Amino acid sequence: MSKLVVLGSVNADHVLQVTDFPRPGETVTGRGYRIVPGGKGANQAVAAARLGADIGFIARIGQDAIGAQMYAGFQADGMDVQGVSVDPQLPTGIAIIYVADHGENSIGISPEANGALTPEVLAQHKPILLAADTLLLQLEVPLDTVAAAIELAHANRVKVVLNPAPARSLPVELLAQVDLITPNQTEAELLTGIPVTDAPSAAAAATKFHQLGISEVMITLGKAGVWYSQQGVGKLVPGFRVDAIDTTAAGDTFNGALLAELQRSEDMDAAIRFAHAAAAISVTRPGAQTSIPTRREVEEFLASHPHD
Repeated sequence: MSKLVVLGSVNADHVLQVTDFPRPGETVTGRGYRIVPGGKGANQAVAAARLGADIGFIARIGQDAIGAQMYAGFQADGMDVQGVSVDPQLPTGIAIIYVADHGENSIGISPEANGALTPEVLAQHKPILLAADTLLLQLEVPLDTVAAAIELAHANRVKVVLNPAPARSLPVELLAQVDLITPNQTEAELLTGIPVTDAPSAAAAATKFHQLGISEVMITLGKAGVWYSQQGVGKLVPGFRVDAIDTTAAGDTFNGALLAELQRSEDMDAAIRFAHAAAAISVTRPGAQTSIPTRREVEEFLASHPHD
């Protein structure tokens, strides 16, 4: 069984490059339309696998061509796919993504088969989860499934890592069972009520997370890096500055890379730096899983940026 298990979404990303995002009622002309594999769960699983993790994936796909293509891709990246089930009625999840010329993105999703990843389906894969050392989750599958997985992992001493994205409010009972939470600034504000704009406000939000029972907090701050806090002792870990062309899956790449590196070493600072490098490479490339680098590429990047 795999040491890391990712539970989450699988989406076919329909991507369109635009000069800027359309305003309400406005039609814009785009270019470079393409369909690429995505979904926060799949992105994080692929990142972890591609960067060397021993990983299994629990997800739900449709009985369609894109689902079959993505399933084959998961296998090619070396992950255990026995937890990826096929829904006989619903298509694989869909995401509509605008990528602006300045590098930011705007995303709308339709869960489709992701919505059928129910607690009952999860129960079929219970042995996979219980054999893991770490469980990584996001919020693009039903919340009751996320809660069931967290409760099961927590009760069986499997480390729970929650990337609370897309942003939504969560029960304090669920958060109390999380070991490491990795929100961005928007997600941290929604969950703590504290606007996060810099290191001091990130520290305040981290304190709130600790008060909810979470021992480790990692708040991503964009170009500034991440604020990492363990039991109330925190610090800013800077990232790398690159020319971004597409930020899709940057956070997912960071999460997958972080856990891949932690599987090899318990040095959190080194793992964060490795994850920063992987995410930095990903934003210089288009797409979600198509932008995720290999381990060799990250190591070469780090070797060429020794003092950043």
